[in-house]
Amino acid sequence: MPTVEELYRNYGILADATEQVGQIRRQAIKELPQFATGENLPRVADILTQLLQTDDSAEFNLVNNALLSIFKMDAKGTLGGLFSQILQGEDIVRERAIKFLSTKLKTLPDEVLTKEVEELILTESKKVLEDVTGEEFVLFMKILSGLKSLQTVSGRQQLVELVAEQADLEQTFNPSDPDCVDRLLQCTRQAVPLFSKNVHSTRFVTYFCEQVLPNLSSLTTPVEGLDIQLEVLKLLAEMSSFCGDMEKLETNLRKLFDKLLEYMPLPPEEAENGENAGNEEPKLQFSYVECLLYSFHQLGRKLPDFLTAKLNAEKLKDFKIRLQYFARGLQVYIRQLRLALQGKTGEALKTEENKIKVVALKITNNINVLIKDLFHIPPSYKSTVTLSWKPVQKVEIGQKRANEDTTSGSPPKKSSAGPKRDARQIYNPPSGKYSSNLGNFNYERSLQGK
Repeated sequence: MPTVEELYRNYGILADATEQVGQIRRQAIKELPQFATGENLPRVADILTQLLQTDDSAEFNLVNNALLSIFKMDAKGTLGGLFSQILQGEDIVRERAIKFLSTKLKTLPDEVLTKEVEELILTESKKVLEDVTGEEFVLFMKILSGLKSLQTVSGRQQLVELVAEQADLEQTFNPSDPDCVDRLLQCTRQAVPLFSKNVHSTRFVTYFCEQVLPNLSSLTTPVEGLDIQLEVLKLLAEMSSFCGDMEKLETNLRKLFDKLLEYMPLPPEEAENGENAGNEEPKLQFSYVECLLYSFHQLGRKLPDFLTAKLNAEKLKDFKIRLQYFARGLQVYIRQLRLALQGKTGEALKTEENKIKVVALKITNNINVLIKDLFHIPPSYKSTVTLSWKPVQKVEIGQKRANEDTTSGSPPKKSSAGPKRDARQIYNPPSGKYSSNLGNFNYERSLQGK
């Protein structure tokens, strides 16, 4: 039996041998680009891509540098090796090759990423997108949206079509299938930043109105704590600003209108003594109403006589009663919120409670502006508001503030990539559980006893 001294000596020999093997591997990786000439280059790229699976951080960095080195020699050949492994390689190699492209392509100079090279990336990416996970899809959208050739209107349109294909908008929506719901949300989130006044969201807005809104209450999600209904309504609101000509505009506007009515209750019946006959006031879900009212306001611009010519007198009267009741509740909450926030600045506004109140004030102000528009005779669709969760656009001197009642008929300008903060953008509410709580927040109760 070997002694302890012998074991330590043998372990030292093994460690030295392992270290020598590691040094040899690292030296080989450094020298591999020297063999990347002519027909050998795609093969070298293929080998280097497989080596991305290493768990040795020093070795991993060397592989990245070697790949970048041969990329600058022959971008097309290197892409051939990378995409070969993405399509046919092991899962860990595929994952790391995709991440390599998503992080390193943007670092390459224009003389390497030529138009032809970008066309090859698009072509190969389309093959991969035929079978991807949600995470992989997001990474590929990051890769493609960063390509210079796809920054044009036609390029953005191509990307929207890719997303629409991935979202499977030709298929009937299944609200009880969490995967189906998740895929639609993932794809829509990727599409939203691509929409503009020249790249329309019509196909997505139509699908949401026809397939999703009627099934809103049946939606299921695997994400714990996510208010899936509010998430859907937020996406619809963001897209509605960039909707083009819609084939079934009146039908879809009616579906949107009917859904809005569900969240705009009638006032409670009064008993003979003038008090409420019921025990509770109707619940006002401000977050939902902001989204639905904004979407209705945006699409209503395309059919301005919808409320006056397309609805019967009884239904219009019913809607006005609901608007009036909601507006009265709004005024109460707005006054309470302003009073609660009065004089608070800096650190005082960063408490969780005050953050909620700041967002609540944005929501209620937005709804108030939109309701005022609809009370005009005939109803008006001229005001512009910034959705409560979106960054506030900077305002030039002489311009009216975005969330005030203005006479501009154009939709709010799409914010540039990366939110910009200014003095008025106090807080951006995150999505998920927090927003869900906001939607059900009892402002009146919270403000009592403070």
